Amino acid sequence: MTALDLVLPSTCAGCGLHGTACCATCFAGLGPPEPIRVPGVGPPVWTLAAYHGAARELVLGFKERGARALSAWFGAVVACALIAVGQGPWTLVPAPSRRSAARERGGDHMLRIAREVEIASVAPVLRLGAGVADSVGLTAGARRRNLAGRVEVCGRPPPGTTVLLDDVITTGATASACVRALRGAGVRTHAVVVLTSARPHQPGQ
Repeated sequence: MTALDLVLPSTCAGCGLHGTACCATCFAGLGPPEPIRVPGVGPPVWTLAAYHGAARELVLGFKERGARALSAWFGAVVACALIAVGQGPWTLVPAPSRRSAARERGGDHMLRIAREVEIASVAPVLRLGAGVADSVGLTAGARRRNLAGRVEVCGRPPPGTTVLLDDVITTGATASACVRALRGAGVRTHAVVVLTSARPHQPGQ
């Protein structure tokens, strides 16, 4: 424990328990990965949790509230998920953030998680072009139009099992646009792994 911990002790971003950035109970709610059906996204999509309760708070804590220590916790569960989605070697391609959002968060949050996944290489080859608005509150159609032609590929990932990594999937517009952009650059996306899914539960999925 450092002097800073005594002044500002760690609290679980999921439930508020003191003493850790993520308590055992909240961490246990992340995984195992479950396949979900997302129309319009070609590769299989896997989620670690539903976007509510502690899992939602963990994502928001990391993404919007500065709980950067959670990158290691998320990296650990993503590493376990990769074993379920396909044969290695794995290459993680983080879904891109808007540049203004990344500046506000002190960097690209999905890239930070990807770099914690020690069993995979990381290829930050996607970026968003100018004119992409915040997707919060947009309809499914508006989300697709917002991203149409604005996901750019800069370079190529190394060979292997390419996995797109994102934090939340709602309509699938971001995943679809990223997969399409990679395909246009000659890169096959083998799977999509998301930390959480905001999609309604579908029996059998």
